[in-house]
Amino acid sequence: MNPVFTHNIWGGTKLRDEYGYDIEGDDIGECWGIAAHENGNCTVKEGMYKGETLAGLWSEHRDLFGNIYGDRFPLLVKIIDAKADLSIQVHPDDAYAASHENGSLGKMECWYILDCKEDASLVVGHNARTHEELVDMIQGKRWSDFIREIPVKKGDFIQIDPGTVHAIKGGITLLETQQNSDITYRVYDYDRLSGGKPRELHVKQSMDVITVPAKPVSDSVVNVSAGKANELSKLISCKYYDVYKLDVEGKATIDISDNPFTIMSVVSGEGSIDGHVLTKGDHFILPCRYDTAEFEGCMEIIASTVPVA
Repeated sequence: MNPVFTHNIWGGTKLRDEYGYDIEGDDIGECWGIAAHENGNCTVKEGMYKGETLAGLWSEHRDLFGNIYGDRFPLLVKIIDAKADLSIQVHPDDAYAASHENGSLGKMECWYILDCKEDASLVVGHNARTHEELVDMIQGKRWSDFIREIPVKKGDFIQIDPGTVHAIKGGITLLETQQNSDITYRVYDYDRLSGGKPRELHVKQSMDVITVPAKPVSDSVVNVSAGKANELSKLISCKYYDVYKLDVEGKATIDISDNPFTIMSVVSGEGSIDGHVLTKGDHFILPCRYDTAEFEGCMEIIASTVPVA
């Protein structure tokens, strides 16, 4: 797929400098590697569907995706380069988004840490014990009391359920797998200015959807054990996605016959799949009935699909 890129107040240059994407600017925040959204719709890079959008393929060639049900492609996969801190934010669930955001999906997401400094941390959760305390902390701008930071390192995997207060901190690069939604409520943005004005906040919506109390950190951070090389190692399975890690060392034969489709992102190294050359930063989809994939090289890949009944 041909990715789509966004320029953000907190973005940097790593997506160009380290991943080789052909994009100008020193504020490149996100690479939407697999996306079929009105705010970013990837196109096919080569082959019989060259130039067609992912949204178009979903609409016109549903058989490529196992004829699964849905009015939109279900997932969105990004690489995010946070040169500076992102805003403190929260996402709604499907029910709230449907009724308040013109029928949008909610947003469950997960992060795989690709790179970070030694003493890195993320905002995951909050310290309010009741909804009343939550409102008091937010309205009183008691951010140091409210925000819960957790230490992270390269290779960590974090699940972010709807209703979870979260923020990516400066210096972190990660791969995000999420529902196909672009709904984000900003709780706090450090009083930053964009174009001379503060960015819009969504305080009421945030207080509506934040889960109180926050779930324990241990329920969000998934221990990524060292899986066997050349095998799919499951990182998480939830209602909206299954996410895997694949370390290719030499040759690997991967059976994906049970998946309606499989998304893959090469996050380090290089190699090939069935003769097609792969390099760091490549994102591709293996469609339905692509039962077995033959990999060769030395690569780290994050893969995802959707569970089927």
